[in-house]
Amino acid sequence: MAKAMREPTFWILTALAQQARHGYGIIQAVASLSEGQVKLQAGTLYAALDRLHAEGLVEVDHDEKVDGRDRRYYRLTAGGVTALDAEIARLAQNARTAGRQLAARPGRGNAITPGLGSAAAPDLGPVTA
Repeated sequence: MAKAMREPTFWILTALAQQARHGYGIIQAVASLSEGQVKLQAGTLYAALDRLHAEGLVEVDHDEKVDGRDRRYYRLTAGGVTALDAEIARLAQNARTAGRQLAARPGRGNAITPGLGSAAAPDLGPVTA
């Protein structure tokens, strides 16, 4: 069984799944993608980016200067895509298992679990960079 990914890591990799982003862009994307449930602080983000870079999951895409300020853009590596794919599969399996258990609860019948439809997680497919 794959080791669970830390929630900030999951959201950072998710924010980088479609395009390279700079730090503040990652913070904004995470807030949007998580529907406001996750609000990364700059210190958390940059510590995570340093760790993810050291682990080979993200790399620097490019640097630019905007209004006299430096911006560093990050992107997923192939390893980052693989790690995010594995976490998506792990979370989906956990959701399916929990949904089946809840659906089998006495007196519950064929109730639909919010967010899981008929207690089955959607097939999200692989993430591509």
